[in-house]
Amino acid sequence: MREERGGTSSGAAEDGRRALSAGKRWTSLRVRLIVVFGLVALTAAVSASGIAYWLNREAVLTRTQDAALGDFKQEMQNRAAALPLRPTEEELRRTAELMAQGGGGYSVVLLGERDAGKPIVGTSDPDLFTLRDVPAPLRAAVDEEQELTAGNQHSYHVFWLRTDLRGTPYLVGGTRIIGGGPTGYMLKSLEPERQDLNSLAWSLGVATLLALLGSALLAQVAATTVLKPVHRLGEAARRLGEGKLDTRLRVSGTDELAELARTFNSAAESLQKKVADMSAREESSRRFVADMSHELRTPMTALTAVTEVLEEEQDSLDPMVAPAVSLVISETRRLNTLVENLMEVTRFDAGTAKLVLDDVDVADQVTACIDARAWLDAVELDAERGIVARLDPRRLDVILANLIGNALKHGGSPVRVSVRTSGDDLIVRVRDHGPGIPEDVLPHVFDRFYKASASRPRSEGSGLGLSIAMENALIHGGDITAANSPDGDGAVFTLRLPRDGSAVAARDGDAGEGGSARGGGDGRGGRRIDAPGDEGQHSGEREARA
Repeated sequence: MREERGGTSSGAAEDGRRALSAGKRWTSLRVRLIVVFGLVALTAAVSASGIAYWLNREAVLTRTQDAALGDFKQEMQNRAAALPLRPTEEELRRTAELMAQGGGGYSVVLLGERDAGKPIVGTSDPDLFTLRDVPAPLRAAVDEEQELTAGNQHSYHVFWLRTDLRGTPYLVGGTRIIGGGPTGYMLKSLEPERQDLNSLAWSLGVATLLALLGSALLAQVAATTVLKPVHRLGEAARRLGEGKLDTRLRVSGTDELAELARTFNSAAESLQKKVADMSAREESSRRFVADMSHELRTPMTALTAVTEVLEEEQDSLDPMVAPAVSLVISETRRLNTLVENLMEVTRFDAGTAKLVLDDVDVADQVTACIDARAWLDAVELDAERGIVARLDPRRLDVILANLIGNALKHGGSPVRVSVRTSGDDLIVRVRDHGPGIPEDVLPHVFDRFYKASASRPRSEGSGLGLSIAMENALIHGGDITAANSPDGDGAVFTLRLPRDGSAVAARDGDAGEGGSARGGGDGRGGRRIDAPGDEGQHSGEREARA
């Protein structure tokens, strides 16, 4: 079941990565640049093609229309005007045929009067064009006599319109003879012009498509030219973020991208110099603390031996001297703890420590920690026997001693310690029944030497206990969190460690003799840890509550 869940989770994660990668591809600058180029080219090509088509359409139709109407008007003047005032139907038909044969490519209908009120019609092609095919608005416009003015010297004019007859476009025009005579109508097919315009539309469409493809190619070239330096800049920034501070870009040209590369190189050089200076100062500080701690061990050993002698003779000392001796003994022990903690911190910072792994019954380990410090009466233990974890037992004892001692000193009794498992993790909770931790202090409880109140800079502890506990958790690949109890009664510290520390150690190196291994964890984990003095013999401090 666990393997199936793991497979499902892995598959879901892989699908998520694919979706994210696909999303990045579709939202990449290259794709957006190509899309923008394509839209601009498409807009320009469609606009140009539309304008060109409209202009050519009007030019073609106007040219055909003017030619046909001009020829029709001339034929009306030459032939229809020569007919008698009362022509016969045969004369009208013959004249219409002659007008249609004139080369204009149109059909003709002539409308005359045999007698007053008795119209007669002559048609050049009755199967193609008859008087019924002439739109009524056109007939009305042709028959309407215009008023003669200075700007209008003729009472009748040529009128025309474009229409569709039986699915074919036609030009229909008409006029009548001034001073009496037949009325003439012409019908010219515009099918050749429509075919020419359709060919033009196809040509413009192909040209638009070619322009779109050309714009895509140009966008690709532009993207390659512009984005390659941007890609190199991104790669350089990524390497710089990974700590490769000697990363530099090759600068060529004088454009904006070259200026950006120069700025990046300048920033990288400045950053490298500052990091080198900070690293040198940090290393110097570490050496100073380490050297100071080691130098203090020799006088501390002597002082410890003296205080042990004084403690043995304390009952026989002068009552006036005894309080001073008692103070010397307690402060010497406190100083000894501080020195040991400082040495431990320097090992964490220098990365020179070792993690010694062993199989540990967690319930027995917690019981031994509490019993060794005589806390059995003040601590409630909720732990089942048989919970075995592979970890560093001495480090676990340090963590537990600091957390429990911190709860006893700054919290309130009873202190409850519970041990549970969650999947592959070991979870230990230490809860007290004190006033809790102020919300503004919670983020800093694991900081070194943090004091919640500046008015009380001194406490019985060293101010490093919780910090060292956190470091020991991190090198196991775990962590510690601090929070207030949901019911508002006390604080809860939660220790989470992997039950099998060798899996974490395998990421950094193989376990050595006696189960030693490299620890895991986040930025503070993964360090080698050796066996320092047992700072766990003293309870940890929650200086934030002092």
